[in-house]
Amino acid sequence: MPPEKTPQIAEQAAAAFPIVGIGASAGGLEALEEFFRSVSADSGMAFVLVQHLDPSHPSLLTEILQRTTTMPVLEAEDQMTVAANTVYVIPPNRDMAIFHGKLQLSLPDEPRGHRLPIDAFLRSLAEDQQEQAVGIILSGTGSDGTQGLRTILGVGGMTLVQKPETAKYDGMPASAIQAGYASHVLAVGKMPEALLNNTRSLSADITTPSPLRPTGWINKILLQLRTSIGHDFSLYKKSTIGRRIERRMAQHTIEDADVYVRYLKNNPEEVQALFKELLINVTNFFRDPEAFTVLEQDILPKLCLDKPDNYVFRVWVAGCATGEETYSIAILLRELMDKSQQDFKVQIYSTDLAEAAIALARAGIYPPTIAQDVSPERLRRFFIKEDKGYRVKKELRDMVVFALQNVLKDPPFTKLDLLSCRNLMIYLEAELQNRLIPAFHYALKPGGVLFLSPSESIGNYTDLFSALNRKWKFYRAIHSPTTARTVMTQVVSWAAKTDDKPAEEVMQKPKETNFAELARRVLVQYYAPASIITDGNGDLLYVHGDTGKYLRPAPGQASLNIIEMAREGLELELRTALRGAASDGVATLNKALQVKTNGGFSAVNLSVRPLSGAEATPNLLLVSFQDIASPAKPARKRRAKPAELGRIEELERDLAYLKENYQASLEEQQASNEELKSTNEEMQSTNEELQSTNEELETSKEELQSVNEELITVNSELQTKIEQLAGMQNDMKNLFDNTHIGTVFLDAKMLIRRFTREATQLYRLVASDVGRPLADIKSNFDGEDLLANAQQVLDCLTPFEQEVHTHNGAWFLVRIQPYRTLDNIIEGVVLTFTDISKRVAAETAVQLARELAENVVDTLDKPLLVLDSHLQVVTANRAFYRYFHVTLADTVGRKIYDLGNRQWNIPALRELLEIILPRDQAVEGYLVEHDFPAIGRHKIRLDARRIVGKTSEPSLILLTAEEIDTVPVPESLENKA
Repeated sequence: MPPEKTPQIAEQAAAAFPIVGIGASAGGLEALEEFFRSVSADSGMAFVLVQHLDPSHPSLLTEILQRTTTMPVLEAEDQMTVAANTVYVIPPNRDMAIFHGKLQLSLPDEPRGHRLPIDAFLRSLAEDQQEQAVGIILSGTGSDGTQGLRTILGVGGMTLVQKPETAKYDGMPASAIQAGYASHVLAVGKMPEALLNNTRSLSADITTPSPLRPTGWINKILLQLRTSIGHDFSLYKKSTIGRRIERRMAQHTIEDADVYVRYLKNNPEEVQALFKELLINVTNFFRDPEAFTVLEQDILPKLCLDKPDNYVFRVWVAGCATGEETYSIAILLRELMDKSQQDFKVQIYSTDLAEAAIALARAGIYPPTIAQDVSPERLRRFFIKEDKGYRVKKELRDMVVFALQNVLKDPPFTKLDLLSCRNLMIYLEAELQNRLIPAFHYALKPGGVLFLSPSESIGNYTDLFSALNRKWKFYRAIHSPTTARTVMTQVVSWAAKTDDKPAEEVMQKPKETNFAELARRVLVQYYAPASIITDGNGDLLYVHGDTGKYLRPAPGQASLNIIEMAREGLELELRTALRGAASDGVATLNKALQVKTNGGFSAVNLSVRPLSGAEATPNLLLVSFQDIASPAKPARKRRAKPAELGRIEELERDLAYLKENYQASLEEQQASNEELKSTNEEMQSTNEELQSTNEELETSKEELQSVNEELITVNSELQTKIEQLAGMQNDMKNLFDNTHIGTVFLDAKMLIRRFTREATQLYRLVASDVGRPLADIKSNFDGEDLLANAQQVLDCLTPFEQEVHTHNGAWFLVRIQPYRTLDNIIEGVVLTFTDISKRVAAETAVQLARELAENVVDTLDKPLLVLDSHLQVVTANRAFYRYFHVTLADTVGRKIYDLGNRQWNIPALRELLEIILPRDQAVEGYLVEHDFPAIGRHKIRLDARRIVGKTSEPSLILLTAEEIDTVPVPESLENKA
């Protein structure tokens, strides 16, 4: 990383965000609700939820989860771009993947019961997001999600698994934990905090300048790791190693490298955890399917062409992890031999640095998720279905030898036809890569094939290999004197102990030619006798030299047993020697025999030795044949005595008798063996039938289990929906009970659907009346036909409203409106009855009071006006109309100044009403003299009073007039008038 943060890195830091893939199944709804209640709405992460859903039932998951979080919860759509602080839910009957940050939806390829949607999405998430990927496994049955977590760990991502004891169903969490693919095992409520810590760690990786993180801190940790474990990672790529170490430090909230070194010294289990973290044990069956198609169709047929039956096809898979790639190559070779009807021996050496991975590979048991990568035909042909998954069949397992090996230090296997080393060198510095390529060339036969990953290459060693397929990295080894010199000058010093010195010092030493290895190969080729390696039963495993003088194919069914292949004169002694060496460990050395070859007998020394040693497989025997070059000259014949001749004849007869008995015993034993073979074949046939039946039962069990998980998920969603509806029903009941509004719901046929308690005051309803026509129920109204109005509302969709009264004198406001569903469909009408008895009574009282007041006013003999706040006439009494000769129509509702041709537009009256009265509230004896057109000039006395109502009511003015011609008028008032 450069000293300063480049604009590109800054842009990545701003744009990149973790995408969290969450897998859940049965019992996962409760865990999901708890998880999203604990996650902050601005966490900066995106969440993609994959659950086992019923393909024929719509999912309520989006609606349910939206109630637990303020983040948007969306049902995923094809090509939808994933955004931070958003939750995406897989729709039913869809497979989902992610590519370049966009969700990809497709119809499932697998039948119901065989789908593994969680694994599929998590694997695509790891490939797309690399170290930004996060995988979470919650409650559920089965093992879906385990392989997905494995892929995420392999790219440097983070994996979290729910504690099994807190999960409603612990199958999925337990599977991930037992496989070792859970970096955190937490309760659901603690997962958000771990996610936030991981987000901060990722941000630091992107944004922290390199001067703050010198490479020395990594070397300190790697030194401690080498001291404790014995493996040196100093020449692995620092970027990969650094990220994985930082992830372990973040899990323990340690920021200082020195503190972490001390933590490693005091916690041996953390050393093992870090070692496991640094090992890249990620693979799967037929990884890069196109590459394996090329291997199957182009590479292997040419390598196996014209191979004799006694040929040993040797393969080395370096960095095999848990063995999936090894068994993939074995499957292709077995299929090729069956197709071409070849039966040569195949020996595959599969090595790795991780002991735990080798143990899993040796067991040959893989989870059900391999069905994503292995075709059903190959699963049936090469695997046995078990409760935990699939077990590799014996015929495939016998082709492979698994072993621990450090490919950087230990010597390679040799004379290989095929060498596969995929996705190992991408984690190594160029220095180590330059050491491995010549070593691989040394291990291959002339014309042997090197198989690398698409991200790897042979570098500058184009003189050692020729490209067979550049896209998928198949290379053929070139052997010539020039390449031999190149290899001998560049080959790795496997025997050298480099652990005690830094890698830099080791690489500075000049390369030395391995003369011992060259001498050994020449001596074996020219001086070692023809030899054979067999197992304890005499079955041929390996042939060195020309053994045709001593062995020949037996007539009948082909066999690789050397006793059956032995020539005349060799069979009896060979059988005895093999039995003694295999059972008792007794070697037979230089046993002189006469072997019939080409019509005559040749003297041969036979030696049979048990093979021993740390690397030798038990019960291996070495059988050697060596011609006796100069047999001793025959002694001069002497005449045998008659007694000796008789004894010789007797011994020859005994020998012939023994040979006949021995031959008869052999024939009987062979017949017994044939019967046993026939019985064994019948047993195998029966076993295969039982196995087929068991596989069918297992398939049915898986389908039932999958359907059961889907039903549990649907049941959980429905249970949540029921609880929600129950809450809504309680709310509606309390709403109706507290509003005191009678309500009757009718369907399109005017049948009662539901009614409230207050509706029983209007109709004589009981609970059993639901479903009956409302016309059958007697009402308490007086002559009102509401059903006809209801039918009209249903036909015209026009609301109806009317006031009605009951027999007991109560008044109700009836409203009839259409009943609309959420889909805007009319399914009936709703009748509501609001009690307005008090309002009607109040209005009646007001009306009576008004009539009483008007009658009182009309009895007065003085003219009277009632004005509002705007000086408009509200009412006037009869005396006013009579005295001033005006009518009701010309008075009420008009402003006082406009009455009678504006005869009241008097300045003195304006002063009274607009100035004096608002100030004094009441004025008595206000004299006004004016020439009224209807009655002439008169002097009148006005009394005015302002009546102020409540805050929300307008004020009124009472104005009375009285003629006072006999009363003297004051000079001041006259002047005013």
